Amino acid sequence: FPRAWLNFFTLSFFFFQAEDGIRDAQESRGLGDVYKRQVHGDNRKFERRQIIQIEMSQTREENVFMSKITEQTERFEDMIEYIKKIANAESELTIEERNLLSVAYKNTVGSRRSAWRALTSIEQKEEAKGGSHLPLIRTYKKKVEEELSKYCQEIIRLLDERLIKQAVKAEGKVFFLKMKADYYRYICEYATADLHSKSSQSALEAYKAASDIANTELKTTDPIRLGLALNFSVFHYEVMNDPQKACQLAKKAFDEAIADIEQLEDDKYKDSTTIMQLIRDNLTLWTSEMGDAPEEGDN
Repeated sequence: FPRAWLNFFTLSFFFFQAEDGIRDAQESRGLGDVYKRQVHGDNRKFERRQIIQIEMSQTREENVFMSKITEQTERFEDMIEYIKKIANAESELTIEERNLLSVAYKNTVGSRRSAWRALTSIEQKEEAKGGSHLPLIRTYKKKVEEELSKYCQEIIRLLDERLIKQAVKAEGKVFFLKMKADYYRYICEYATADLHSKSSQSALEAYKAASDIANTELKTTDPIRLGLALNFSVFHYEVMNDPQKACQLAKKAFDEAIADIEQLEDDKYKDSTTIMQLIRDNLTLWTSEMGDAPEEGDN
């Protein structure tokens, strides 16, 4: 068997974030604890003003550096603030910068998505037993939903107003259109009625726009194109309740990538084959059950 086939079918699992492919865990290694500050007594307000002035005057390179520091320390809300300063600039984001943007919002929103799912499960159990704490649970769940809306709408607005327009290359356009679609899909997870309908339609339009570009300008083995196919298929399965379309889309992407796998570039090999594995796992699950079980490749 060719090397690529053997490597693919013995592939181990990696954590995948579809917005940016695979984040290399070693990318931020060795940065250390370089941003520590202390606030004492009556000097607190003065020092706070100093910190604000320093942050306002930071260069692009320094904001990238601090984005890495906040990623390393898992301070993702802080990471958003640093990377937004770069995203709000006039120039197009580099690959590294857009990956940092993706990681910041992915983790900030991801923790709240997990909390919402847990609260939904707790709510159902409390309701089933007629518990007295149901109003408390629902109030807190509403708070989580408001936080989800805040961050999802924030990144969607940034994408619409700046990032999609600034993207010159096809790879960047697909990346950001897919990102926009993903965050509308996340809204669909908790939204109801008119908000759910509008968000699902917006997600569908963004996924289609990204697919039109990807299918004509990106290779079948490109990890951004494969990540788009993965998440678009999950959208059809979960939001549109169309497992047949989900399987059709996923299978087409997988088969096309397999046909061209020998031409896969070395620097994209791990990312692409990992996503292909996730697509195949979803296909196996969907075709065998066609139920409501969670997808292993959902991002």
